[in-house]
Amino acid sequence: MTLLLTLDDGSIQRKLAEAVDLARAAVLEDAGAEQVGAHVGVDREDAVSASHLFEATVSGYRGWRWSVTVALAGEEEPITVSEVVLIPGPEARVAPAWVPWDRRVQAGDLGVGDIFPVEKDDPRLVPAYLESDDPAVEAVAKETGLGRVHVLSRYGRLDAAARWHGGEFGPRSDMARSAPDVCGSCGFFVPLAGSLSAAFGACTNDISPADGHVVDVEYGCGAHSEIEVEVTSSVPVAELVYDDSLIDFEPAPEASAEVQPEAEPETVAPAEETADEAQVEAESASEH
Repeated sequence: MTLLLTLDDGSIQRKLAEAVDLARAAVLEDAGAEQVGAHVGVDREDAVSASHLFEATVSGYRGWRWSVTVALAGEEEPITVSEVVLIPGPEARVAPAWVPWDRRVQAGDLGVGDIFPVEKDDPRLVPAYLESDDPAVEAVAKETGLGRVHVLSRYGRLDAAARWHGGEFGPRSDMARSAPDVCGSCGFFVPLAGSLSAAFGACTNDISPADGHVVDVEYGCGAHSEIEVEVTSSVPVAELVYDDSLIDFEPAPEASAEVQPEAEPETVAPAEETADEAQVEAESASEH
């Protein structure tokens, strides 16, 4: 075998690459003609073996391939089949990488009655008998004597601070960016104790969406304690306003009647007598 590996001039790999029919026969015997597609390539495994790839037409395995590994034990030896397996191709749908159960739990998954034990070497916690760099922790330990079994480590505080700062109640949230002011100047803001007090506190405003939550000092909402809203009419009012009760009224002078000129008497031509005048003259003549 050592002679085969050191003296190979490429003829072994050529023989392995040309063994397509042998590889197809092996996969047909294992899977059947209806589940084997076209030959799609050859992958070199080592100096004396290679794998032939065929499209898999198996129901539910779209994008997968049949892999047939062939090997050559010597230059004068026949090529043999080592294994036939079904493997995912570059476009195959595969299951996600395995994640241990204790790392699969996400924020919000813990329900009523669930128990989630803390890891033995959790970097977020340190034994309480160690000297802490947080004055608030030291004060509590002195007040209670023995104190708690574990307290937050520096890593634990920084981890919480980064999560809160970039979360829903941090300065980069949509609510904070549209707020008129920040929580650090709000009367409803109650700072946390210890080293986190400079950057975080709790909201106590029941109108605010952050009520009862830890908020960043640079978070803000529309329920800030110092906001003043100018109440104005919703109906547009002109800048110039007239008060009718203060206007003096003066009656307008009466218009004088126009005198119509007298009509001149109408002159009647002597020759033009009416029928009535002729009748009067006739009666006067008969009386005489």
